Amino acid sequence: MAAKRVLALLVLTIFQLLPMVGDELDDGKHERVQQRGEHLMARMTRLLQGHEWSSLDWGALVFAALQQWLCWVIADLFFGLCWWLWKRSQQPDSSDKEESSSSSSTELEEEGSGEDSDYEGHPLMTRIFAKRIWSSVQSMAYRRQVVEELVGDLLAVFQERLSTSFFPVLQPAIGVGSAFEGWSPCGHDAVYRLLVPLKPPHGHAFHLELGTAGQMPAKNCVRVELECTCTRDQRVEDMPCFLHHPEEALQRNQDSSLLSTFCTGSYLDAQKIARWFQNLVISAWGEMTQSHHYSMEVLPSSRSCKLQLTNASGKSLLVEVVFGVQRGDSDIFLSSQTTEDTFTPSTTWAETYDVAEVKFFRHMARKAPRHTLYLNCLQLCASILVSAGFSSYTWKTVVMHLLNTLPLSSWNRWDFMIRLQDIMWYLHGCLEEKRLDHFFFGNENMPEDIILPAAFRAAEPINLFQCLVQDPAAHAKALREFEELQDRLTRLQVFGV
Repeated sequence: MAAKRVLALLVLTIFQLLPMVGDELDDGKHERVQQRGEHLMARMTRLLQGHEWSSLDWGALVFAALQQWLCWVIADLFFGLCWWLWKRSQQPDSSDKEESSSSSSTELEEEGSGEDSDYEGHPLMTRIFAKRIWSSVQSMAYRRQVVEELVGDLLAVFQERLSTSFFPVLQPAIGVGSAFEGWSPCGHDAVYRLLVPLKPPHGHAFHLELGTAGQMPAKNCVRVELECTCTRDQRVEDMPCFLHHPEEALQRNQDSSLLSTFCTGSYLDAQKIARWFQNLVISAWGEMTQSHHYSMEVLPSSRSCKLQLTNASGKSLLVEVVFGVQRGDSDIFLSSQTTEDTFTPSTTWAETYDVAEVKFFRHMARKAPRHTLYLNCLQLCASILVSAGFSSYTWKTVVMHLLNTLPLSSWNRWDFMIRLQDIMWYLHGCLEEKRLDHFFFGNENMPEDIILPAAFRAAEPINLFQCLVQDPAAHAKALREFEELQDRLTRLQVFGV
């Protein structure tokens, strides 16, 4: 393992310190190269000091590392030369420059290909990965806007229709999930998920019955209770009190009873809420201006509303609306959408941290210098370094911990490869310790604009790798999968494939 780490550092040193073929370094770039070299050498020194080496260890390590290092250096130089020759072949002749200048500038503006020029002079692998990710990021930004407008218009229609009813009160939607955080493991095929908070109607109250934090499966429920509206200032158009005059109130509002329509017993039923919302969408679609540009299909879903929108050219957009009940005034919700594969009762709601997570990434985006690449690192890990043993949520948790630890300025383009390796080493340390802490429990270093329940800060951190503690075979498998991912990342760094 140590030999592989030393070898990885040697490869990173090559990519970070060697200038691009055909490029010249100015004084500023020379200074940055020197700083990176000193940083890498310090890290290599710390690594070597942490292991007791015999003379045989050193001989075997150096021979193995140099043997592979020489092959990789030759491959890298060859790849760099091919890249430079290809770039030269793409440059127009001087006789063609005047004819094409007008049309080319227009195409660059339309396609947003100015990103390429922004990466000129940066390490080769950074430029390659940036091009892979840039187009999907641009596509997601446009689609997020389309989805937010669509769901906002739908909710406006529903609120007008339901203004005099005693159905759940639909609040403005909140974009959540990776696509609204600025990255996605699926790239162009991202699912655009929005959470619609539910408030109780007049004369009703929601009371949350919470299970144990981190309990699987979730045991959270939303109990619906009636409240007295007998006093004059609480009455609505002389509506009888549901609590003290239930028969009269139900007789006047047979189609507007929250308890009879949306509850099982006295508990809010996620499946009934989902079916109700799906029917609302179907009935209102014809009134939407978007119906002229998209065909809409409601996809099967028992606890959410999934919509597939298809435009005239056949391109599809997948939208998922989930429902949530806020926990106090915090950024934590109980969500209708559960993550467990096992059967979940329809009155059980899962605790979700999606709103807090999207607020964390927005907070980082406001603080980060221009052209920081932490989202690019996250998308690359979740989309290219895929593994059955490491979910996209694992990668996101690792990156959030590192964002809370490393200066945001260190996530720059020049250190892109180093940050990728930092992510891998952090994950490896968690695997060795069989512990990856949930980001929001017991974390004292939390941005002030993220509102958490008081119990979260005092709570013991939840171990997302608890299954590895209980299952040695799963732990051994996870370590093997990590080694495969590390090899895959090394191939990406060297050959770009």
